[in-house]
Amino acid sequence: MRRFSSILGNSQRLDGGAMFGNAPRALWERWITPDELNRIPLACRALLVEEDARKILFEAGIGTFFPPKLRDRFGVVEEEHVLLESLADRGLAPEAIDVIVLSHLHFDHAGGLLTPWAEDGEPELVFPNAAYVVGREAWERAKAPHARDRASFIPELPGLLEGTGRLEVVDGDRSETLGPDYRLHFSEGHTPGLMLAEIPTDDGPVVFGGDLVPGVPWMHLPITMGYDRYPERLIDEKAELMADLEARGGRLFFTHDPTTAMAVVTRDERGKFGPGQKWEDLDGAALAQ
Repeated sequence: MRRFSSILGNSQRLDGGAMFGNAPRALWERWITPDELNRIPLACRALLVEEDARKILFEAGIGTFFPPKLRDRFGVVEEEHVLLESLADRGLAPEAIDVIVLSHLHFDHAGGLLTPWAEDGEPELVFPNAAYVVGREAWERAKAPHARDRASFIPELPGLLEGTGRLEVVDGDRSETLGPDYRLHFSEGHTPGLMLAEIPTDDGPVVFGGDLVPGVPWMHLPITMGYDRYPERLIDEKAELMADLEARGGRLFFTHDPTTAMAVVTRDERGKFGPGQKWEDLDGAALAQ
């Protein structure tokens, strides 16, 4: 049996216009209210899957590796390492995590792998026993970023991951580390090789939506982020994934939605995708499988 928990990491406040691309504020503020600086609240939520013999963490959030000036620039709210505190609340030390799956290596998805910033310290990994899984294209992008997204990566991270001797760089739709039950989907619209893991259950699959579908508002096909490199391609990828999930009774897990952790994918009579049943939190849920 697998048990599912949503694990909150450090939260952010980012510019609403950047998060909603070319959608006007008059539209997107119906979904998320901005503050006086036009910033909207965003979660950096991980998914913990507990099997009989291992614990798998899907992503690690932004963490608190930034020095104070950059933490303020990127809207990181809390000073403490919230992901580690959230795991501790479930009785889990970092040593207990066996596998960490990374959709890509942007800092708001992988920064939680690192120790908190210290003025005289170098970053270190905080999960000493974990194996790490990342897709080939995302890995190569992190090692050699484009000028447009160079600031989205942590330069020290690839070397730290390689140094563990427990890194799997995946080329196909299955991972040796995860095993054949876990299917991997890939997307190019946000960043090269974004890897979205699918976890099977008898009630339909759960897909970690990553930055392809970061929250409920982005289930609307035309809604993209200013951070996406190919918005039209991303829309096509969203449509394909959600049509497949709707047909199979699937659910999306949201990393950035401030209030919703997971939702069933539905489609109305006009063909518009949206959420069915929603979960604000998953606290050790034993989803049917």
